[in-house]
Amino acid sequence: MLDLGVRQDQLAVLLIDDDLVSREVTATVLTMNGYTVHTADTGMASLEMLTAGTVTPDLILMDAQMPGLSGTALITELRSRSRARIVVLSGSDPPDEIRAAADGFLLKPLEVEALRDLAAHQSRPASQAAFAASPEAPVISRVTLMQLRQLMPESGVREIYQAMVADLTRRADELAAAIAKGDYVEVRRIGHAIKGGCAMAGALQAARLGALLEAGRGDSEGNQSDNSANLLNDLRSATQALQRMLDAGLPA
Repeated sequence: MLDLGVRQDQLAVLLIDDDLVSREVTATVLTMNGYTVHTADTGMASLEMLTAGTVTPDLILMDAQMPGLSGTALITELRSRSRARIVVLSGSDPPDEIRAAADGFLLKPLEVEALRDLAAHQSRPASQAAFAASPEAPVISRVTLMQLRQLMPESGVREIYQAMVADLTRRADELAAAIAKGDYVEVRRIGHAIKGGCAMAGALQAARLGALLEAGRGDSEGNQSDNSANLLNDLRSATQALQRMLDAGLPA
């Protein structure tokens, strides 16, 4: 049990995630349910906030994989500055050492109820399946879209998806550079970030492509470049499809 010893309206959460969409969707869910949420986009930024006393969290939610200070090293530094419970968020199973160091673990995409249960100090096993949408997946999950519309006005929903388009465009450029260098560790890292952020907001096509990039499809038999380049082209197409949906108005 996450027995934090405080009421919901007093609970302070520090959310650490380098992915803009994941961070904003998670923060919105918690805020709309009455919690005080502080966010940091890097591990170092979160430590600076704790050291300065900007936030005294009861619960810390941190992404398992981030550039710079991350993983068990970040957990150690957080514990030296805070007595808060630490729960790891990830789009795939984290290493055993991260699981052991943290107080809990939840897979992305997080269900709204899972977040509510977590913040309400209820336990829930981390048994959600890793993301695996079919090739025929729609651009946006209608279920996720409906949940977001229950949490915020339509303008807020549009801002989430517009931010996702901008983020995917940036990551596609980073992905192209990594492919050109033959840096397939970076390709998989970018894929992980795409999968996590897009799955959180129900962008199913882009999330599926992120999962394939993370899995390293084509990393054997010398086919890395061709396969990654094909996935990059598909990712750009999925981004354009999401933008067209925004231009035409989101589904009713």
